[in-house]
Amino acid sequence: MPENLSGGGNGAKESREKLVFNGLCMDLCILIPETTAVILSGSATLLSDVIKCANEVLATFFALMIIRRMKAGGKFTYDYGMGKFETLTRLITGGVMLVSLCILVIFTIHRLLEPEPFEMTAAIIGIPLMFIASIADYHHWQKYYHRAREDPSPIMEAQWRLRRAKTFSNLLVLFALSVSVVFVQYSWAHYIDPIVSFIIIGFLLFAGYREFSSSLPDLFDKTLDEELQIVILRELASSFDKYEEFHGVRSRRSGSRIYIEIFLGFDPEQKMGDVQDFATSLKRSLEFNIAGSVVSIVLSQDEKAPPRERQG
Repeated sequence: MPENLSGGGNGAKESREKLVFNGLCMDLCILIPETTAVILSGSATLLSDVIKCANEVLATFFALMIIRRMKAGGKFTYDYGMGKFETLTRLITGGVMLVSLCILVIFTIHRLLEPEPFEMTAAIIGIPLMFIASIADYHHWQKYYHRAREDPSPIMEAQWRLRRAKTFSNLLVLFALSVSVVFVQYSWAHYIDPIVSFIIIGFLLFAGYREFSSSLPDLFDKTLDEELQIVILRELASSFDKYEEFHGVRSRRSGSRIYIEIFLGFDPEQKMGDVQDFATSLKRSLEFNIAGSVVSIVLSQDEKAPPRERQG
């Protein structure tokens, strides 16, 4: 993908790659011992967190792959296709989350109906592991958040939100394991494990829904939120005397860029220089007010100019 489509210069891209790679390595270092704890203890809470962590490793791996493909620059012919690839990977991640969710719900319901005594192995491995993971994920959350503010991109935005969710999830598992150890002699404590597992299932359900709900509109080029449409309409309303007809807006996303086409009709008697000056002024104003946008003003005399479904 060309450098100007990938959201920043080569140094910024390398920095993003390093951040995401470090996060992936950290996730794998947490996932391996946590999986061991699940095998030894059969804890529903740890199993839920392992499945959640495995899905997050998949999402982070896809993010790293996308960044590396962007770094290749001019080797890719279809620049819009690269943005679609990013969206498609998010849909795949969401689908894996939902499949994992079904398996996890069945296991957790079984543990809720037939509770088992708490296995101390889960606490011995899980408590220090979740404590370390909480600190590490909080650290990455802050780093990704500041990077997303300095150099906006869908990948960094998704990563800092992912790390925020992981931080709270880790603290929840840490709390559940600690409470189970403190009240291990009580029979009601056997239900802590499956109940907390259901809460983590809620995290997975929300994450899967968010992946689908945010990716499908982009996949079908429905990129503009209502507030961005209002920005465009406000600009057009303030210059209504400069054009004759408004035929619609079309948009698509590719990586961190939003490409916007505005179809306008002009008086045939109007001077081309005046039309060009207005188009340039409108383009600059919209690109200033809509971060990451590339605006094109398309001259049209046909009211059905946009060949695809209009937005806005």
